[in-house]
Amino acid sequence: MRAMVGSLWRLRFARFLIIGALNTLFGFGVFYLLLLAHLRPGPALAVATVLGVLFNFMTTGRVVFENAEGCRLWRFAGVALLVFVVNGVALEGAMRLGLGAAAAQALLLLPCVILSYALNRAFVFATAPEASKA
Repeated sequence: MRAMVGSLWRLRFARFLIIGALNTLFGFGVFYLLLLAHLRPGPALAVATVLGVLFNFMTTGRVVFENAEGCRLWRFAGVALLVFVVNGVALEGAMRLGLGAAAAQALLLLPCVILSYALNRAFVFATAPEASKA
């Protein structure tokens, strides 16, 4: 079992899934707590995104792409901003269709995570050393 876990951990995509789950829990947890504190969905998403950028840069940069150089933070933040805009537009649209904010955001998590990974791999960490091509 330990050998299998070690083999999976060497695959970048597996690390992405694990760290992505942690990052998602962090971001959605902040978003949901802010909703419980009666913050409107838009501002709650903004605060969760800002806190998430800092948390996610460290975890994604160090663990997934093995590079958390500070100079990459601005590109990482740019990707986060783009994903935030896409997420916000989709969140508003889903809410107009009748979904509650929490349910709508839960449905948007997977597409936003995939978009974030693709953009980060291509534009932020493209020159980062690769432990695996996966």
